[in-house]
Amino acid sequence: MAESNILEIIQGLGQAAANAYDGAHDERYSHDGVARKVGLKREDGDPILDSRVMDGFKVKFYGNKICIKYQADIKLKEIYGGDFENEMERMLNEVKKFLQKEYKTITGNSVTLTKEGDIEILATSTSRVRSFVQAYRHYSISGIKEDPMSKSNGSDNRTVDDAIKSFLELNNNNKRPQNDTRKKG
Repeated sequence: MAESNILEIIQGLGQAAANAYDGAHDERYSHDGVARKVGLKREDGDPILDSRVMDGFKVKFYGNKICIKYQADIKLKEIYGGDFENEMERMLNEVKKFLQKEYKTITGNSVTLTKEGDIEILATSTSRVRSFVQAYRHYSISGIKEDPMSKSNGSDNRTVDDAIKSFLELNNNNKRPQNDTRKKG
């Protein structure tokens, strides 16, 4: 796969994530700008009359994978009310669908994000009423092949001892430089 194609995919997904900032408007569909819908809880209700919901997401790229991380400030009754894991999984799925749709809009090409592994959720109590929740999942990006160096000859097979030995073998004659005027001993 060409490096430019990999770079284009990463840049397209990065731009899709950047287009989801809070308050983003979509000028493509109307001149007055309709608020862009990602599927997050902060988009529900009236921003002036209702209490503001704090949630968002970010992405991280590594190799041929992307990690989508969703974070929210929620009430404890939502955690203990049941079906909490399914709600977090639904929110990550909404973000994934938004990224795929926005990537298609930006580049004209489609990308598939295939989930790998289970969802990871961390809930931290901030008060007796509220908690801060972080949920993330890793996805494989279609169109980017896995790095063959990581499997065969890459850094996984190298050890620190091998690196030190190869560095010491670079100067195996152990001669002192010509400008070294110190006494031997």
